[in-house]
Amino acid sequence: MDEQAQDNEPLISPASADQPLAGRRGLLKALAVGVPGAAWAVTARGAPGDSPPAAEHGASPPAASPANRTYQFFNAQEALAMDAIAARLIPADELGPGAKEAGVTRFLDGQLAGAWGAGSQFYRQGPFEKGTPEQGYQLSFTPAEMIRHGLAALDAATRKQDGKPYAELDEARQDAWLHDLQAGKPDFSPLPSDVFFQALLDATIEGFFSDPLYGGNADMVGWKLVGFPGAFASFSNDIERHGVIWAGKPVSIANAVSHNMKPGDKHG
Repeated sequence: MDEQAQDNEPLISPASADQPLAGRRGLLKALAVGVPGAAWAVTARGAPGDSPPAAEHGASPPAASPANRTYQFFNAQEALAMDAIAARLIPADELGPGAKEAGVTRFLDGQLAGAWGAGSQFYRQGPFEKGTPEQGYQLSFTPAEMIRHGLAALDAATRKQDGKPYAELDEARQDAWLHDLQAGKPDFSPLPSDVFFQALLDATIEGFFSDPLYGGNADMVGWKLVGFPGAFASFSNDIERHGVIWAGKPVSIANAVSHNMKPGDKHG
């Protein structure tokens, strides 16, 4: 899948009955070598023109259960499918919560409902031809159109073959379907299924590591996993402290403005 991977393994490992599609090793490896095909992905600070979800000042937005969430873009079935996909791409394990628990579906819902989802900065006058990998995203779909079409096509395919929508399949079958998507096997014409898979993977990683202000990375679980300190405005007091482990807590944009340092507090 990625020629940059030094050990010639795919970023997302083949599915098995007792192993999720991607563990923490696969996720961190993907981040280390760079995930390909991310030309249309939203940035970790949100897309231009997109407003972050309302959040209580100084607190990360809590992850809500599917039954208690209000969506701007997803319908109920799409949200269930996206939750299931996120849970398999970055599963919860002994190191902490996964993408579902981190609120990736809520993050993506907000992005798809805004200017980024509408492709407000996309060139969309065609012609739309198959490009080279170096040229990035070349399809006519906006992100919102791609995700909506892809999720509907995935559920239709799983209903036809397995008799159930994707979210109701067992984990082994969910992994098998995602692995097939990665390989481009299902026909979701005119949307290539491998492009759809890469879009899902990109969005899941973005939501897992986004600032919590935008709905994902609840309780900053993604940042804590990799030791990222967050959006604190200045680390000048720590720059020259070589060999000392930074022990502060991650800071979101939502509470960085009130992050007043006290005398003698090197980490704020």
